[in-house]
Amino acid sequence: MKVSDYVNSFLKKNEVKFIFEMSGGMITHLLDSIYQKNEIKIVSMKHEQSAAFAADTVGRLTGKPGIAMATSGPGATNLITGIGSSYFDSSPTVFITGQVNRNELKKNRKIRQLGFQETDIVSIIKPITKKAFRASNAKNVPYLLKKAYEVSTSGRPGPVLLDLPMDVQRTQIKAPKAKKVSIQAKKFYKNNILKKLLFDLQNSKKPIILVGGGIHSSHSLDLFRKFIHLIKIPVVNSLMAVDALPYSEPLRVGFIGSYGNRWANITLSNSDFVLVLGSRLDVRQTGSQVKEFKEDKIIYHVDCEKGEINNRISGCAEVNSDLQAFLTNIIKYIGKKKIQARNDWINEINSLKNSFPDYKENSKISGINPNNFIHKLSKFSKKASVIVSDVGQHQMWAAQSLELHKNQRFVTSGGMGSMGFGLPSSIAAAFIQSPSPIVLIAGDGGFQSNIQELQTVVHHNLPIKIVILNNRCHGMVRQFQEQLFDKRYQSTLWGYSAPNFEKIALSYGIRAKTVKTESEIKKALEWLWKRPKEPQLLQVMIDTFTNAYPKIAFGLPNYKMEPFQNLDVPIVHRLPKKSC
Repeated sequence: MKVSDYVNSFLKKNEVKFIFEMSGGMITHLLDSIYQKNEIKIVSMKHEQSAAFAADTVGRLTGKPGIAMATSGPGATNLITGIGSSYFDSSPTVFITGQVNRNELKKNRKIRQLGFQETDIVSIIKPITKKAFRASNAKNVPYLLKKAYEVSTSGRPGPVLLDLPMDVQRTQIKAPKAKKVSIQAKKFYKNNILKKLLFDLQNSKKPIILVGGGIHSSHSLDLFRKFIHLIKIPVVNSLMAVDALPYSEPLRVGFIGSYGNRWANITLSNSDFVLVLGSRLDVRQTGSQVKEFKEDKIIYHVDCEKGEINNRISGCAEVNSDLQAFLTNIIKYIGKKKIQARNDWINEINSLKNSFPDYKENSKISGINPNNFIHKLSKFSKKASVIVSDVGQHQMWAAQSLELHKNQRFVTSGGMGSMGFGLPSSIAAAFIQSPSPIVLIAGDGGFQSNIQELQTVVHHNLPIKIVILNNRCHGMVRQFQEQLFDKRYQSTLWGYSAPNFEKIALSYGIRAKTVKTESEIKKALEWLWKRPKEPQLLQVMIDTFTNAYPKIAFGLPNYKMEPFQNLDVPIVHRLPKKSC
């Protein structure tokens, strides 16, 4: 069997339905083998970065490795941002790159390059992959493919890269029959800590659960929701877990962090007990004042990666466990134990919500209020199975104000925070969730980063509802410049421009419309959903100087957010709780 044929049979056996790629000379054997069998759909993107983002999204939504391919040299290096995205956001992915023939590799020669487009992608990519291999012997390819799958899905998921020289791809080998790689069940070794955790929880007055993206990378969303209904504790979420609970769930508090809902940050600050599930507690969640964030709270931090616990926030009770295993065990441990509902605490949180509605944070702006718009978009978008956000101010408005239903997923770029993520991600989501429509929320800056993928949308007639919040600037950095650089808007407003996206979409053959006032929104959203099976683009004009508010003030605790307001509910000074 030719090696490239074996690669196809392995991927098919492991239930790969889509491969995202951009053609190049060094992957032609692979593409030809996949094409001839015609069992896996090849999705040709217009840039390798887009292919990588698409593979990342497959990993997030399915829990199985997303696959992207690229040729040697620039093809391989163009994958890097997407590889980093899947690494930082714990998405299982396998990237397969073509490489020059083995006799064209420079090896230890003191030269820069021997073969045309020869680039040592394995060495370049090692810091942002779980593992990177080059197949120097064709006989090793079956083992390396199996290993790539195992590494990608084990422990904390992430990307693996396999570099295949051209002559290796075309070599005939005696290969074993391809088998499906099984994902090993995760174990929980900390049963003894559950008694102490529940003791501290039941003795707290204002407990909170902080949930992060680990809830998805551990495939434990359903378990998490079951646990919440048993434990009856209110929940705040990070950016990567906006969809952890439906918007209508009474125990859902809201989005925390640098641009979090003001009431959610105050709630987290006022809590006396925090159970952290799958969140890194990075600076965008806690603010820079880590001592004040911790203060005298009791914090239990559950994470599959030991190094993430007591990293920035010290003094946490360590629970080094996969979330799925932890939740399975704690649900069993709770059993029929009676858990006290914190009605006074929940009423206090609801009072905070009523005091600081998200749509009033930008009350002085002219034109369309972005938070208001996101609420209205949510109400019209019930048919969408996935809401994708690109990166920028619109991402924060979406996280603050989306009204998601229990079967809707929210996907965005977290750790890498890469503009241009949104359109390729929504393409992957459309293939996975077909025939369900997908909503993409983007900004004018991020959308231009991979705008070429509109042709991919048209080519496959994907039902993506593209919403561009166009403020004609790089808004998030412009907001920094307004606060820190005396309004010197170099490269965000000065020197930057954006096209009319309505005309761009029409030129691709996509129906498009633009709204400029609040009064136009309802009819525009009705138009957007009149043809749910078609791609459409809605351009929403936002005032250039609309800021993403509220925002944690630089150097201040997480509850002190701009624009500053007098807090009707004071920040509580807590007392340490006794432990068992």
